[in-house]
Amino acid sequence: MQQNYSEEDIHYLVRNLASLAGIPVRIYQENQQTFYFSIVELPVDPIVPWLSSIIRIDRTIGYFTTDDLLHFGILNTSYGKIVCGPTSQTPMSEQEIRHLAFLCNVPKESLTDFMSGMHSLTHLPLLSLIQMLLPMAFILTGKKVSLRDVSIAASVQDDLKAKARKKSADQRFEDDDQPSDNRVEADNAPHNTYRQEQMMLDLVASGDIDSLQKWMENTPAISGGIVGKDQLRQYRNTFVVSAALVSRAAIRGGMTVEEAFSLSDNYIQRCELLSFSDQILNLQYHMVLDYTDRVHSIRHGKNPSRLVLDVTNYVRAHISRPITAEEISDALFISRPYLSRKFKEETGTSITDFVLQQKTEEAKRLLRFTDKSLTMISLYLGFSSPGHFSRVFHKYAGCSPSAYRRYFPVIIAPRP
Repeated sequence: MQQNYSEEDIHYLVRNLASLAGIPVRIYQENQQTFYFSIVELPVDPIVPWLSSIIRIDRTIGYFTTDDLLHFGILNTSYGKIVCGPTSQTPMSEQEIRHLAFLCNVPKESLTDFMSGMHSLTHLPLLSLIQMLLPMAFILTGKKVSLRDVSIAASVQDDLKAKARKKSADQRFEDDDQPSDNRVEADNAPHNTYRQEQMMLDLVASGDIDSLQKWMENTPAISGGIVGKDQLRQYRNTFVVSAALVSRAAIRGGMTVEEAFSLSDNYIQRCELLSFSDQILNLQYHMVLDYTDRVHSIRHGKNPSRLVLDVTNYVRAHISRPITAEEISDALFISRPYLSRKFKEETGTSITDFVLQQKTEEAKRLLRFTDKSLTMISLYLGFSSPGHFSRVFHKYAGCSPSAYRRYFPVIIAPRP
């Protein structure tokens, strides 16, 4: 039977939970934080970018997973919403923590402390995080929630993905000789052609982001037939199919299977939590461009050598730091003169120019798909000052960052 606890009792339980887990724990009442405890000192709470999404989760025990696979556990009680996290099954890389700091608007003077704090958090699998909340739920709500009750949503989603992919594939690749009036239609519009779909996927696989943007501006949306019992389910299922097709096109373009499928799963998780069709369409547009941009970064040239791929991967993994040719040569265990000469021979570009080009491309993405200030973007990309960032951007993009953002208005995919 549920007991009545004082505020001091609740704080005692939460402090001990935070100490046991080794991650921050907070209490929210009416969407306002009323208590926070962590044995790890963090200058900025890493929950900031996803707080509004986490607040909306109202199951007794729930969870939220970010794009970078950080997990938050949520326990809803009459005493308030208790949120634990973030944590992850494996340690975050330096680049991932820098990206998180960027999302959290961590000031430059606090970046070192933030990174140190994130490195010190305990690493927990999602199921372990949820298991820690089960006895807390029983103590505070009197409910005996099982792990199956909490994780069932994941299995349902996996089943949905498999069924949607199979059903859409059956509809998309039916016999071209079949009369059109025998085919299933959505919103009274016939299926778009297989050729259109392949054209889009070929652009993704080649990393041709400029051509893809032009194609998307002038080509009607590809219809996948009816794959849902209502309009919102239709949009979500179509998104799942698109994610499957685009991820495979990206693998053709050189992306690793693990990265492509992990990115696909992350996008699908975000889609499942959206509530409006226009949000799903916006996220789908963002997803296709994201895959294409990543392939573009990998495919520097039509048939990149192992050296070019290694340099590209290193630059992408350290994009938020100043990067030198000497640093890359040390990481690849080859001499700097040899690296510089071979890279220039194979690409026609110096290491320095390549690094700055990659930073400029990442800056373009951030200018278009985030509302972060130029100063924050400059800091995140490892430039010495906003002025230095602007000069480099103008050199490689042909205009200032401000002008680029004016020409390409910010497109922000809503957070789930």
